[in-house]
Amino acid sequence: MKKVALITGASVGIGAELARIHAENGGDLVIVARREDKLKELKNELESKNGVEVYTIAKDLTKPNAASEVYEEVNSKGIEVEYLINNAGFGGRGKFQERKWEDDLAMIQLNIVALTALTRFFLDDMVKRNHGKILNVSSTASFAPGPLQAVYFASKSFVTFFSNAISNELNDTNVTVTALMPGATETEFAKVSGMDKTAGFKKTVSARSVAMDGYKGMLKGKMDVISGLTFMQKLMLSFIPLTPKKVIIQQMRNFNEVN
Repeated sequence: MKKVALITGASVGIGAELARIHAENGGDLVIVARREDKLKELKNELESKNGVEVYTIAKDLTKPNAASEVYEEVNSKGIEVEYLINNAGFGGRGKFQERKWEDDLAMIQLNIVALTALTRFFLDDMVKRNHGKILNVSSTASFAPGPLQAVYFASKSFVTFFSNAISNELNDTNVTVTALMPGATETEFAKVSGMDKTAGFKKTVSARSVAMDGYKGMLKGKMDVISGLTFMQKLMLSFIPLTPKKVIIQQMRNFNEVN
């Protein structure tokens, strides 16, 4: 396999579009997601349209040992991963104490633990051979606390700052880490997280455009890529450091309220 990209959460949305973009550029793939039927469907599409090789791993990354199992399976097949794209993640809406703890624990396991573990495993190999790129899909939610999505916003803050710190640590190598921070995007995320009827998701951008921004930014070795924001949303982000925290938190709550 050549120029292999391993993509988690690859069955739908931004992950599937990242897989399509990589295949269109002639790269082979390892695609990871829970739904085996969706993976096989995408594998058939990519191989028939682009003549690339696609290896599938059906794995639930909310399980404690799933990340190490993915790494071990890839190694056992002799696959060298050039691009690691940690895209898998989910959110959930509601007051923290009223949500099911099992749901938030699974969110932490997927959004933080699995992403961190996969980065650790594959980054070590990349540094040893002195080439490779990592794209961690975060969110513009990472810029502020998010009432009614407390765990999700906090998990994405971890992804952004974790990625940025490692990016600096790698300055003396040819390995890069990029954080992709999309705004509201047309994916299953909004419906699954209960955000589809909120003010923040009145206007969304395509998963394809976000994936393209992230993929190009990864290839260029950018530290951060912000994608899919309107002019007003960009303006609002620029004022976050200058605005009292209580004001920002209330704005985020308004964003997460159901109209």
